[in-house]
Amino acid sequence: MRLLVIRHGESEADLLGVHEGRADFSLTPRGHAQAEAMSGFVAGEWKLERIYHSTLTRARQTAEHLAKVALCPLIPYDELMEFNNGLLAGLTYAEADEKYPEVPDLPPDKSMYGMESALEFRARAERALERVLSETGEDETAAIVSHGGMINQLYHAFLKLPVDDGCRFASGDTAVHVWLVRGNERIVLHANLTDHTEGI
Repeated sequence: MRLLVIRHGESEADLLGVHEGRADFSLTPRGHAQAEAMSGFVAGEWKLERIYHSTLTRARQTAEHLAKVALCPLIPYDELMEFNNGLLAGLTYAEADEKYPEVPDLPPDKSMYGMESALEFRARAERALERVLSETGEDETAAIVSHGGMINQLYHAFLKLPVDDGCRFASGDTAVHVWLVRGNERIVLHANLTDHTEGI
């Protein structure tokens, strides 16, 4: 079984300099170009059976580009949405720092400002990954189109890492991560592939 885990393209929030999370911004023209380039790269390398995607606009638009080229069905899945950042969504970083200062050493089962906790975020990733794994045959390739924070959580779930281990996995715009499942083995074959965005 092969999983392609893909981050969405550049969004309008990137240009505005605001906290995104659950704020529902669209792709920029550059983000659409990145998604087109990623789609050509992926379709040239792998045959996809289906594409699971976050229902937030930036991820859905990225997935739609991929589906047009890969000629496979889209499966919208709320569990793949980005971290629920509560009251910070859509605020500039300065506004958020003033109104909702970061709380150091917050336990993973606690949250503030209407956010979900670290444990809740991880649990969503576990549920999402379990569904994709259960619905993908051992000889199939499926794609997941999501967000940087959720992809980091999916890595932790896939590799069975602790919730609060300090590890972070980078994902550039339309980055492609390639994972294999062979019996009980879980293999990260490629991480953060972004060559397709060069020159965009």
